[in-house]
Amino acid sequence: MRLTTKGRYAVTAMLDLAYHSGQKPVTLTDIAKRQDISLSYLEQLFSKLRRAGMVTGVRGPGGGYQLSRSSDEINIADIITAVDESVDSTRCGGKGNCQNNQPCLTHELWMGLSEQIRTYLAGISLADLLSRRTIQSVANRQDQEIQMMALQEKRP
Repeated sequence: MRLTTKGRYAVTAMLDLAYHSGQKPVTLTDIAKRQDISLSYLEQLFSKLRRAGMVTGVRGPGGGYQLSRSSDEINIADIITAVDESVDSTRCGGKGNCQNNQPCLTHELWMGLSEQIRTYLAGISLADLLSRRTIQSVANRQDQEIQMMALQEKRP
């Protein structure tokens, strides 16, 4: 399966945004700190997510990003697709030219696996993930860690 860090980071950032966007827009700087993802990389990802209509940018003081749809309307497969990723278990990218420009012996097997993964990810929304206690626990821990770091930075 070729799911690179681009797809993983996009899902992580979108889940962070969904978790924190209840009160106000969320800055990419805040997401970068909580998720340990480069700010410039997040900017690239969010440019694609914005073009795909998944997030909306809010300008000015107190600005940042918000989900453009409710979290139950955004599934994980759509996020991965929005950042130009594909969930593909084949060597040929699904083209069927894996062996001498023809399908290899196991082409159908890997195509079936790719479809199962895509169907699985399409069946999970951000809201589904947000409802999991483990997700909430990790997000709370990350928030506490960021607060502790901020306090330590203020100390002389």
